[in-house]
Amino acid sequence: MNEKIEKLIKAGEIAKQVRKEVIKLIKPGVSLYEIAEFVEKRIVELGGKPAFPCNLSLNELAAHYTPYKGDDTVLKEGDYLKVDLGVHIDGYIADTAVTVRVGMKEDDLMRAAREALENAVSVVRAGVKINEIGKVIEETIRGYGFNPIVNLSGHVIQRYKLHSGISIPNIYRPHDTYTLKEGEVLAIEPFATTGAGQVIEVPPALIFMFVRNRPVRMPQARILLNYIKKNFSTLPFAYRWVQDLMPEPQLRLALMQLEKAGAIYSYPILKEIRGGLVSQFEHTVIVEKDGAKVIT
Repeated sequence: MNEKIEKLIKAGEIAKQVRKEVIKLIKPGVSLYEIAEFVEKRIVELGGKPAFPCNLSLNELAAHYTPYKGDDTVLKEGDYLKVDLGVHIDGYIADTAVTVRVGMKEDDLMRAAREALENAVSVVRAGVKINEIGKVIEETIRGYGFNPIVNLSGHVIQRYKLHSGISIPNIYRPHDTYTLKEGEVLAIEPFATTGAGQVIEVPPALIFMFVRNRPVRMPQARILLNYIKKNFSTLPFAYRWVQDLMPEPQLRLALMQLEKAGAIYSYPILKEIRGGLVSQFEHTVIVEKDGAKVIT
């Protein structure tokens, strides 16, 4: 087994373990902050590093919500909580997500996304076109009477690159003819919704990523940029992770200046356009000649 596969499998084992443990923590009255801190600390305890901030998106929010210090959001019975977590070992990333209905059992909305994921994984092998994956996901979710989210997708993962530029669609599109190659690493993540099947960006942005070195005037912005490069490289980071670096007004201004200069990229919160409830499940798989090796 080569080093890449070994590290991917190790990252996947940690991700699987943390996903299993965090489910037990999800109860009415527990804060999102507590959950995110548990996930990220546990990843480190088990020998990995967070590949991105733990996403904890509730109900009509599909992705990119991560709590900040001082966030008092707590879980209520019946909430749909999407827990999306990533682990990397030396830049080799495993990405996984699960939906939990707080204090309640799995329902059809969750089942639709989970089965879509299972069915999608079953068609993955070298030589398959990505629109075949999208077709299976769309048919499964619509079969339950829900809509897939058309402008969210899975992604091909490379070392230190969570999104390598190739998307794995959640609907069938004839022009998605990219063909999977043996050894590629994919994150497949169907989203099912009671809404229209589209997400929009809403403020605030709580997750960011370093893009490139750019000159900036503000000294705090330069300090922040150096810190980001040194600690997170090209992987996404949370507002929460840099919150103690400087007073909040300065931090917000520094982030704004870095984004304006094109040094960092922000990920605003993604919300279902009609306020529909959203469920999500995700696995990372390695494409093999005759199938897919699920590492999460």
